[in-house]
Amino acid sequence: MLPTELLINRQNGEEIIPKRLPINPESCAIANELIIGFQEAVGGTQGELDRKLSELEGDSPDYRLKRGLAHLLKTSFCTFEIVSPLEPPLLRQRVFALAAQSVPSPQATEATLEHLSLALSKELNREIVPQQIRTGLYADLQENRILTQFDDPAPEALLHRYNLSQVQGIFYRASQMTLNAHRNVPGEYKLLFRYLKLFQLMTYIEGDADHGFTITIDGPTSLFKPSTRYGLAIAKLLPALLHVTKWSLKATLQSRDPYTGARRTGRFSLNDKCGLVTHYPPGKPYDSMLEAAFANRWNSLKTEWVLEREVDLVPIPGSVMIPDFRLVHPDGRDYLLEIVGYWRPEYLQKKFAQVRRSECDNLILAISERLNLEKAGIKMANVPAKIIWFKDKLSPKAVLEVLD
Repeated sequence: MLPTELLINRQNGEEIIPKRLPINPESCAIANELIIGFQEAVGGTQGELDRKLSELEGDSPDYRLKRGLAHLLKTSFCTFEIVSPLEPPLLRQRVFALAAQSVPSPQATEATLEHLSLALSKELNREIVPQQIRTGLYADLQENRILTQFDDPAPEALLHRYNLSQVQGIFYRASQMTLNAHRNVPGEYKLLFRYLKLFQLMTYIEGDADHGFTITIDGPTSLFKPSTRYGLAIAKLLPALLHVTKWSLKATLQSRDPYTGARRTGRFSLNDKCGLVTHYPPGKPYDSMLEAAFANRWNSLKTEWVLEREVDLVPIPGSVMIPDFRLVHPDGRDYLLEIVGYWRPEYLQKKFAQVRRSECDNLILAISERLNLEKAGIKMANVPAKIIWFKDKLSPKAVLEVLD
């Protein structure tokens, strides 16, 4: 995605309109020029690449456009590495300690590098020449990292990524987003809901697979303290949404006037006719770090219970639940596991209301001890599920104890 300073949009009343490039020969020529520049920079330093990009920008009035395309190439298609015979801090320590034993001079410098290169060749069991030490001495500085790989995209693909990133940037300051997904196949809904979980978005889902779902997503400015990080999570959802056939969304945006500091409200809407192209794979995304860590620890247990990560939607009146895991025993027993992390009181109230309405008799709730359920007005005595409390990590053994 693009940083805020490279976002380009205009405001028409309260409606925010992001910059989008046409996919035409002129735009493709600009993208192709930058791609060739990156191809020629492979094997050189990031500093050399940055200087080349500055030359390509020149004094053109559309420098922000070129800079945005270059940013996407650098962050999404490039691999930069620290190339040094040792970790640079350790290498500097070795060089400076050895250099301190002689009077500074060009000849002493060469002798120091030669002496250390011979010593490192023996230690590392491969030839190290003085020039590698010179290069590696400050290889950890960003401008000295080496561009070792460039997965060059087609110019059209880069332009599509640019247009998508400009639209994603709109959601950095979203206070709320309402998404309507309707008349889609169940697999598309499941993929969308899994991405909602993956990005840990605070959502409230109403509807069913037959008639569609209305998904309300709280944004960073609705929290007690605005969080750009949470805005990025909302922005990351957009490429996943593009895998859904029929949808529309409306977002409320909050920003401050750069001159007066006054708070301004903006509006943004989008639908499945937007023409944006996703770069997300259509397959199942990875789970959150908490869920992935739990799954990894479960695999090390000796138990007949099988942990499944692909779980069907659980319909409830007016909404739907998507448990994180299913636990299946060879004798036919099965349980659904839902992990409840840190959320706002309003979200918790809706979540536990869903649990009560689900009438699901095989549900396990793993709840973080960091949650203030009492303050949220939630009475655990009325929750029809097995309860497990955890601190930072969910223990598989704790889950097993409620199963057996």
